[in-house]
Amino acid sequence: MTSRVRSAAIGLLSAAAALAAGHLAAALGDPRTSPPVAVGGAVIDLAPSWLKDFAVAVFGQADKLALIIGMLLVIAALAVVAGLLSQRRWWPGALVIAAFGIAGIVAAAARPDGGIAPALVSLVIGVGAFALLWFAGRGGGEETSLPPASDGWARRRFLVTSGLVLAGSGVAAAGGSALSRVSGVAASRSGVAERLPRLSRPAIPAGADFAASGTPRFLTSNRDFYRIDTALVVPRLRAEDWRLRLHGMVDRELDLSFDELLARRAQSRTITLTCVSNPVGGDLISTADFAGVPVRDLLLEAGIRAGAQQLLTRSSDGYTAGTPLDVLLEPDRGALLAFEMNGEPLPPEHGFPVRMVVPGLYGYVSATKWLVSGEVTTFDRQHYWEQRGWARYAPIKTQSRIDRPRPNSSVPAGAVTVAGIAWAQHTGIRAVEVSVDDGPWQAAELATDVSRDTWRMWRARLDLPPGDHRVRCRAIDRTGTPQTAATQGTVPDGATGLHAVPFRCV
Repeated sequence: MTSRVRSAAIGLLSAAAALAAGHLAAALGDPRTSPPVAVGGAVIDLAPSWLKDFAVAVFGQADKLALIIGMLLVIAALAVVAGLLSQRRWWPGALVIAAFGIAGIVAAAARPDGGIAPALVSLVIGVGAFALLWFAGRGGGEETSLPPASDGWARRRFLVTSGLVLAGSGVAAAGGSALSRVSGVAASRSGVAERLPRLSRPAIPAGADFAASGTPRFLTSNRDFYRIDTALVVPRLRAEDWRLRLHGMVDRELDLSFDELLARRAQSRTITLTCVSNPVGGDLISTADFAGVPVRDLLLEAGIRAGAQQLLTRSSDGYTAGTPLDVLLEPDRGALLAFEMNGEPLPPEHGFPVRMVVPGLYGYVSATKWLVSGEVTTFDRQHYWEQRGWARYAPIKTQSRIDRPRPNSSVPAGAVTVAGIAWAQHTGIRAVEVSVDDGPWQAAELATDVSRDTWRMWRARLDLPPGDHRVRCRAIDRTGTPQTAATQGTVPDGATGLHAVPFRCV
């Protein structure tokens, strides 16, 4: 083992020890305070909107995984640099490792949970492991540099010490992961399932989808429901500990426990949710049966003061969303504080124990997960995404998508089925049309209508000759307004344009 390789190994092993120790320390309390998670959360908060939009466009729902992998690669590279800086003296690399820890402390202190203890543990263990490994790799006598590979005693001592550090890091990492998975959330969800009100889920009529022709099934399973949020680690909230504070410009503040929320009038609604980051033709859209307490009931119970304009909701991890009050107070809007999804308690990834769901608005202004606070206020208070350049008002735009044929696929010539979905939540879909090779628009067959708050499936059967073709689709809402062909990106209030798919008939 050359001096350079040994130096790089010292940096990598000490960084691994620091991360593993911080992960274990965080798992003993709140996993969101793990140093990489805290730093990752800070990166998400500080990243410009265009970069976040790019990450979602490129990585989709794997954007957080991509961020974590990217951070680990950067840490590994800097750890190697730290080791190489300390071929003659131990302290230059130790300072770099210490800088890792200080960055973690600063990031953790800036997060809403503010837990800096795991970052402190990472700092101490990282610097300690670096010094231990460096001195273990020294030669005898008064040498102050790492010896050459020919020094057998130093090499053996270094290998033994490295093995112990590596084993300890593995145990700490595994223990932290195990503790993070074992929490009271699973037991809490199980208990909640037995106490949920027995509500009739909305009946889905026959013919509501064209799954056999290539569309999604009408209802999306909880496992397959899209997930886009700013949480690197899912918050662990037990229903027994949950409370909601409804305050601000109200006549009477409400402070509700989960049981007190369950005691109120509840209803079940089938709702299609859409992410504002969904590009034209994208898959960040899903439909589920949600059950919960109408937001309007709670607002009327609290009493809204004159001049109030929005409900600023807050997640347990500090995320905020601002929903216009005039929308929430509409008698037929159906906004819910939801505690049930597809007949079971909300999954932790989708907001357990309580989240907000508002039909017809993009999620960034309406769908706060892990909800703990609602402040009635004015638009002077900007929410998380508004501070980053996104629009204040975010009604969902009329859109449609082609699911079959797939882009650049080959299909038999002759009778070709084109199928997809269309949506215009809280307005509804009247018609869908398709155009082949820029030809005239042709009416598509619509699936059975369920409600104006859900997507609608469509299909069209075309007679096409062999060769290359391109099909487009457009939706027309219930007011008779067609989907715009003007192309716009997702920022600031949702993408527009017509979805087109090239394919070949053979």
